[in-house]
Amino acid sequence: MKFVHIADMHFDVPFTTLSRNNLGDKRRLEQRKVFKEVIEYIAQNEIDYLFIAGDLYEHEYVKFSTIEYINNLFKQIPNTKIYIVPGNHDPKLKDSYYSNFKFNQNVYIFDEKIRKS
Repeated sequence: MKFVHIADMHFDVPFTTLSRNNLGDKRRLEQRKVFKEVIEYIAQNEIDYLFIAGDLYEHEYVKFSTIEYINNLFKQIPNTKIYIVPGNHDPKLKDSYYSNFKFNQNVYIFDEKIRKS
């Protein structure tokens, strides 16, 4: 069994202290690039599981387009089971994407009971 574990990506965090010279925008692009590289690594190495332990995104700020981007990357690794544990910045609430977005079939989101998205 092979797995990759990540946490604290915080997609779409505003990076207010980096707002000068568009550094916040550059940092957000770097996050996407690194996440894509993780997915590529998983695909190339036939990793069985991806565990995301909280704070994949920032609930307050995350855009639909970011969730689509993430899910499109998940689709590139259909044989990898992806388990997401919502964190304090991306809780599973009634109005969260974890509750209202149709993630790829290989994605499982923890809540009071484990369920398939």
